[in-house]
Amino acid sequence: MHENKFVDYYEVLQLSPNATAETVERVFRILAKRYHPDNQETGSAIQFAELHSAYELLSNPETRAAYDVKYDENRALTWKIFKQEDAGDARADDRRLFHGLLSVLYIERRRNPYTGGLGVVTLERMLGCPRENLEFPIWYLKQRGWIERLESGYLAISAAGIDKLGSDDLSLPANRLLEEKSMMVGTDNVDGPLRLQGMVVS
Repeated sequence: MHENKFVDYYEVLQLSPNATAETVERVFRILAKRYHPDNQETGSAIQFAELHSAYELLSNPETRAAYDVKYDENRALTWKIFKQEDAGDARADDRRLFHGLLSVLYIERRRNPYTGGLGVVTLERMLGCPRENLEFPIWYLKQRGWIERLESGYLAISAAGIDKLGSDDLSLPANRLLEEKSMMVGTDNVDGPLRLQGMVVS
C-alpha cells in the first residue's frame, strides 16, 4: 500500500471504532484463522498481513490512541458528496442529495442488516451539507418509502430504497460522485464505520 494512503484498520478487522480490546483480539483470531496462508480454502497472505498490521496497531492502547486521532481527522476531511460551487438548479442538487443519502444508508444497512442506520448529525457531517438542506430530501425519501426510521431513531434505507438506488433514473454521472481518494468515513453510530469507494454500489 502507498505510504501516504490512509488505511482504515477498523475496516480491515470489520470492527466499529468503539470496539473493546477484547473484541479486537477475538475478531482478529477468527479472521486470522480464515485468512492464514496455511488455510487451503480461504487463505490469503496479503489479507493475513493486513490483519496482522491492523491487530498490532489496534491492540496497543498507545498506538491505537494515536491512530484514532488520525482516523477522526481523515473522517472529517475526506467527505464531500458534491461541491457547492458546482451546484446547478435545485432539482439537480436534490438529485445529488437523494443519491448521496441512499448510498451512505445502503452501505450502513449492508454492514448491519437489522440495525444499520445513521443519525441526522452524522449524515450532515458526512454529506458536507447543512441540516436544513437535508430536511426536504429526507422528507421526500421517507414519503416514497425509500428510507425509514429505526427503533433506535436512526434513518435507514428500505428494501425499496435499495432497488431504487440501483435503477437508472437515480444514477449520476461519475464526475458527480466521490473522488477515488475519498474512501473512508466513520460515524458516531456504534454499529460501525462506513467505507465508500467512488460511490460504487453493487
